[in-house]
Amino acid sequence: MNWSSYIKQFENYLKLERSLSRNSIDAYVRDAEKLEQFVNIKKWDISPLKISTAQLQDFLEYINTLGMSAYSQARILSGLKAFFKYLIFEELTATDPTALIEGPKIGRKLPETLDYHEVETLLSAIDLSTPEGARNRAMLEVLYSSGLRVSELVDLRIANVYFDVGFLRVIGKGNKERLVPVGREALKFLKIYLEEVRVHIPVKENFLSYVFLNRFGKKLTRVMVFLVIKRLAAKIGLKKSISQHTLRHSFATHLIEGGADLRAVQEMLGHESITTTEIYTHLDRDYLRQVVQQFHPRS
Repeated sequence: MNWSSYIKQFENYLKLERSLSRNSIDAYVRDAEKLEQFVNIKKWDISPLKISTAQLQDFLEYINTLGMSAYSQARILSGLKAFFKYLIFEELTATDPTALIEGPKIGRKLPETLDYHEVETLLSAIDLSTPEGARNRAMLEVLYSSGLRVSELVDLRIANVYFDVGFLRVIGKGNKERLVPVGREALKFLKIYLEEVRVHIPVKENFLSYVFLNRFGKKLTRVMVFLVIKRLAAKIGLKKSISQHTLRHSFATHLIEGGADLRAVQEMLGHESITTTEIYTHLDRDYLRQVVQQFHPRS
């Protein structure tokens, strides 16, 4: 029996035996499907009955590197615990690989993520009547819509924005290029900034190709972007600890929690393979665009 069959039986059990709500059932099923995706990525030839605690820990470490909040990781682990308890209840296995796993405390502590309402409030607090406000709105919309690193945002070139197909060409770590889909809202505000604000800035010669500029016609620094986010957070009274990575991690978390495929999110974030010896198959660009359109809250 394959993973899909076990997960389908689990879904029926939640519906018929436990009488859970549709939303709760969908959440539990998504958690089990995420683990199945990871097993396929790793090319492990194992069923849910044979997966080990160490392999589950690998999975949890993987979603941690994708930028999921501790809360989201704990919720996924809770779903997996329910899945394996079901397998034991049905006497399909006698071993619970989640029994010794206590929580999502894996690796370094990640910055807090914002929920969608907090992201909307943050973006809405920007004063669009000023040139800096128009730039900041475009800038933060792009960060949240595409999951770019701040360093990738400040290095973004005009020639690498493809409005017609909704993609950005990004130069990431190790000088590696990738194509990232970007949402309609972000493209709308980016177009306004480029056509109504940036054209009026006296650009310094060495910075003509960069998208985001300061009022002196030079490209923004990572510190400047961080200060923009920090000041907006203070303006709306946000109590969470904000970093330059907050919108990137929120992007990943919201996509994954919405049901997006792990490999697609990894591709968009520009992460390396899970281990240094594995290389992921290049994903189709239409599929990446579809993932953002289907699962990102601002699409």
